[in-house]
This record gives sequence, C-alpha cells and structure tokens, in this order.
Amino acid sequence: MKKLRIAGLLMLGLTQLPDAEAQFAYPKTAKTDVVDDYHGNKVADPYRWLENDTSAETKAWVIAQNEVTNAYLSKIPYRGKIRDRINELLNYPRYSAPFSAGKFFIYSKNDGLQNQSVYYRQDGLNGEPRVFLDPNTLAKDGTASAGFAGVSGDKKYIAYTVSRAGSDWSEMRIREVATGNDLPDVIQYVKFSGAAFVGNGFYYSRYPTPEKGQELSGKNQFHSIYYHQLGDTQDRDRLIFIDKANPLRYHSANATEDEQFLLLSISEGTDGNETWIRHLKAGEESFHPLISGFSFVSNVVDNEGEKLLVHTNIDAPNYRLVLIDPKNPKKENWKNIIPESDRLLKGVSTCGGKLFAEYLKDVNSQVYQLDRTGKLEHEIILPGVGAAGGFGGYKEDTFCFYTYTSFNYPPTIFKYDIASGTSSVFRKSDVKFTPEDYEVKQVFAPSKDGTKVPMFIVHKKGIELNGQNPTLLYAYGGFNISLEPGFSAMRIPFLENGGVYVMANLRGGGEYGETWHRAGMMEKKQNVFDDFIACAEWLQKNKYTSSEKLVIQGGSNGGLLVGAVMTQRPDLFAGCIPQVGVMDMLRFQKFTVGWGWVDEYGSSDDAKMFPVLHGYSPLHNIKAVNYPATMVMTADHDDRVVPAHSFKFIATLQEKNTSANPVLIRIETNAGHGAGTALNKSVEQAADIYSFIFFTTKSPVRY
Repeated sequence: MKKLRIAGLLMLGLTQLPDAEAQFAYPKTAKTDVVDDYHGNKVADPYRWLENDTSAETKAWVIAQNEVTNAYLSKIPYRGKIRDRINELLNYPRYSAPFSAGKFFIYSKNDGLQNQSVYYRQDGLNGEPRVFLDPNTLAKDGTASAGFAGVSGDKKYIAYTVSRAGSDWSEMRIREVATGNDLPDVIQYVKFSGAAFVGNGFYYSRYPTPEKGQELSGKNQFHSIYYHQLGDTQDRDRLIFIDKANPLRYHSANATEDEQFLLLSISEGTDGNETWIRHLKAGEESFHPLISGFSFVSNVVDNEGEKLLVHTNIDAPNYRLVLIDPKNPKKENWKNIIPESDRLLKGVSTCGGKLFAEYLKDVNSQVYQLDRTGKLEHEIILPGVGAAGGFGGYKEDTFCFYTYTSFNYPPTIFKYDIASGTSSVFRKSDVKFTPEDYEVKQVFAPSKDGTKVPMFIVHKKGIELNGQNPTLLYAYGGFNISLEPGFSAMRIPFLENGGVYVMANLRGGGEYGETWHRAGMMEKKQNVFDDFIACAEWLQKNKYTSSEKLVIQGGSNGGLLVGAVMTQRPDLFAGCIPQVGVMDMLRFQKFTVGWGWVDEYGSSDDAKMFPVLHGYSPLHNIKAVNYPATMVMTADHDDRVVPAHSFKFIATLQEKNTSANPVLIRIETNAGHGAGTALNKSVEQAADIYSFIFFTTKSPVRY
C-alpha cells in the first residue's frame, strides 16, 4: 500500500451531478489504494482515511458535505413550517412515571420545549415539586443528558450519570435525596453501567482511561467491576472483577433488594449471558457461576430467601420464570414459577411482594399480577392495543405506576393499586391531538419464505387507497429488540399531511421470542431484508403507496437494514433514510464496542462468515445503478456506530449513483447515537426527515 498523502485527500473541486437541472454538486472525495485480504479475497477500501474522525481532512470533508446537504434542504419551501408545527405540537408538559426514594417521589418533566427533561422531587405524592436535577444547566447548548443509575438501600442517595454530546461515555455522581446536594464523589469513564448499592457504597462498571484522540473510535476493552465507597476519590475504588483472558466481554453488577446476593452478568456481545453470584450475607468473597454459557439470556429478577427467581429463555424460546437454588443450580433442579407459553414473556418485575408478568401477544402488551408462587391474581386491563411498561417497586409498596401508549394514544401514566388490582389515571398528556381522527391497524405480510410479518399501519381516517399516499416504512430487525406501538408528537405533521406511517416487526427482533430472533441473525440475516422488502411490496400491492411514494427509514441496525435493502432493491423506493447505520460489515468489529455485535452478525475474520457479510454489506454492494433519493444521517460524537460507516457509504454512493436523485449526508454536531440528544436537535432532524420525504415523493404539504 502506498503511503497515504495528506495533500489531496479532500479536493473541494465540485463534480456536477448527472441531472443538468440539479441545483447542487457534491464535494469530490479523494480515493486511496487501500486493499485488504480476507481469506484470499481482495477488497478495496478507498475511503479508509475517513475512519480518522479527528483529522483535519475528515473535519473539512464533514463541513463540505453538510454545506451541500443544508443547501438542498434549505430550498424545500415548507421545511421551516414543518419545524414550527413540530415545536407547536411538542409544547406541552411531558412526564415520566414517579419512583420512590424513601418518603420522596422523583420523576422527570419537560415543560414543552426544554432540550432535556428536568428531574423533580416531592415529599409524597401531594408534596410541592422541587427541582432535583436539571441537565439543562450542565451545557449551554442542551447537549448534556442525565439519567439515574441506582438508589441506595437506605434511600438517602441516588447515583446519576451525565453524558455529553451524545457519547456513550458518562460520568457518575452521587446526590443526596433530601437536600439535592452532590457529594464530592466523581466517577469517570463509565460506560454501560448502573450503580448497585450495597452498604455504604456501590458496584459499577467502567473501562480503562482511553488513549487521547481515541475516545470516540478506539476499541473498548477490559470492562471491569469496581466498588466505590461513598466519600472516597475514584483512585481508591476497589477492583472487584476483571477478566484479563477475555478483554472483549461486558460485565455488569447488580444486587438483590435485600443486599443478600451480588449478581454478575457476563456477556460476549449484546445477547446471551452468563450469571455469576456472590452470597454477601454468607460472607462469600468471590463469584461463582449460577448459569454458564453465552447462548441464552437469563436475568435474576429477585431472590426468594436463599433462592433466586430468574427470567430465562433456556429451554424456553418465549421465556419463563424459574426458581434456582444456588446450592443446586443444575437445570434439572430448577422449578417453574411462570412456565413458557405461546406468548412472549417479555419481562417480570416485582412490587409489593407480587410478581408482574409482562407479555407480548402479536406485539401488543398483556400484563398480569401473580403471587410469588406464580398463581394468577389479577389481569391489568389496558386501554387497548398498545404498549405498557413499569410495574416496578419495593417489597413494602402498596401501589406502583405504569405507562401506557399507542400510535394514537399519547403516553398516559396510571397508578395501580396492588390489593384491588385496579388502575386509575395519574397523569394524562395534554398534547393537541385528536385520536379519533386517525386509524391504526395491524396486518401481516407474507415474506419470501411464507413467514407472516406483522406491520402496524397508521394514517388519517378516510384516506384513498390509490397508491399515491406518501408512506414511511420503519423497521429495525435485530438484536432481540422488539418494536412496540408508541406515540410521537413529532410524527403528527407527517400524518396530518396525508402521510402513512408503517412500523414493521421483522425477524431478528424479539417480538416472538428467541426463535424469531435467531431466524434473522448470523447467516440468516438475509431473512430480515426479505421481510422488509415483502412489507414494501405488500404496501404497494394493496395500494397504500407506490415505488414513487415510499420512503424507508431505520437507525443503527435499522440503518444497516435500509442500506442493505436499498442496494438490493433500489427500484422499490422513492427515498431512503439510513440513520447511524452499520454500513461496513467487514470492519465494524474494529471500533469502540463493535466487537460486541459479532455474536449477532458474525465476523469477517471468520472464513465462513466473510461471504455472508460481504454479500449484504451496504458499503460493498453499491454498484453503478440508479439509486433512490437518499439522506444518510449520522453524528460526530457517535461512539457506538462510529460515523466512518456513514462517511464511507455516502462517499461510495456519490461516486457510483447514476440517477439524478440526490444522495446526501446529514452530519449532526455535538450529538451521538441518539440517546440524550437535545430536543432542539431532534426537532431539526425530524423536520428535515419529513421535508425530505414530502419533497422526494412530490407530495403536497398544506402549511
């Protein structure tokens, strides 16, 4: 390989688009002669230099690309009006369900257009709310977000994390509940961690301090467990667990409510884990395995005396709840508390000495209250087809909270009385939205192999099925993640202008348990793309839309989905919006926590998986053909799916696209993978997405 020359990497001379009437041109991205050898297969990577996210050349390229994209979007006449309408709709108070910390209740509230929700504390449910934690004061531009990591056993302290500019890196601090004052404790370089309080301190996970300049792209290794004593400086924290033989494993600690057991979850990726335990009350000083192997998922829900309640999919693809005696942990000794059924047992929580079993039936929530032996006591009656979550609390609680939502049902917080099994509305959204104006239906599209794939379709009542409706098809399809019905005020401008919103539940997700997940991972990943294509074809066949009116969108693994499908079937769509996508399937494992996805995708280091990954990798399957209008979206502080994926993808697409359709990249600054994004940035993104869709599909907008 020739030495990379800095001069000439980015030539800002412009290459005219094929369309003579085009009003913009792309920056020309320089190519190098990088070639990799994968098991005897030579694969060029001419835009490798864009992986260096901190170089002056990459930064100049980002600026040049954003200038082109902004120039294009600024010419859409209703862009500003859509943004204003989103702001108008969002300008209402939004709450989270409260949780208790002793006599106090804590919840979040956004007055309407605050960049970050503010946490409030009140004495009892009727006390005067006082600001407890306001992330908006941590950064002038609203790009610092905060979340709670754990509550101490005596309910006096809360550990919280602060993340800046959307990074997965966070800093952990401790706040006194009664006063709202911080202790001097500061824990740095925390990632993917809670705070498991035991005694006068807590257990947490962190990585070693990253090398300077590699904070957002370097491979993360040696995720380790530490114990922090309240009042100490971080350098005094005790290392509790490190696995030097396996640097690419995740480790997380938790403790039972009575602090009898310390639990260690170990995983080699994003799915599948071992569970180790340490009996603290018995004086054990080290962990020992409770459940071994990484092929299945198991989570300790609570302890029942000296035994443990575990939610697991071992020998139960739809999950079950079992009671395990740590002294006799072999599988044949497990006792079923909630047996597996034909529905997905999504999770089990505890409150007031009861179990709450949360099921998914065709992607709709069903929730039941049971006693600790698994005997049914109450079914929680939900308002309709939608998603419910919450139901957690302490053993002494007499009530709990849950939130219910659907596509046409704004999030509503319910208070649930455990003794009577009745729910009452605690807080209702005041969004200016009339549910009766909209229709929600669920349909099932046959995939290539005949598998029925569920889709939710949302639109205004009375639309004409003439194939002329602008339609947005959204999906994810991976990592055992379930997409459930949910409300978004930002979606209303799309719907009220005649848009059809469709959410598809593809294989690879968790909607129908582990069997559904495994049918869309590793060498079976093509099933996910086939499912998505089938959904698009069904919508067109049934006259909801057409190839001139259909746009697809997905983020992260869903960005991979959009990238793969648009390279396989570019004729099927008018527009494509891959967000923070995994686009280079041959090198994803080399950045930050990308190695953790190998158990989902496989790795190009494996000679058997290389042809599978190369066969659908979005970056490597771009050809000189006509592509739909495309707006790739990423962020400069995304340290989960590094922006190089999107950078290299769009550079290749701009080079090879033979159509007159725009192929652009929108690169957000001071933002990350999505979580914690400032509201003003989210509004701008949504306005750009809907403007792009309406403009691409030549659909009228009434604003």
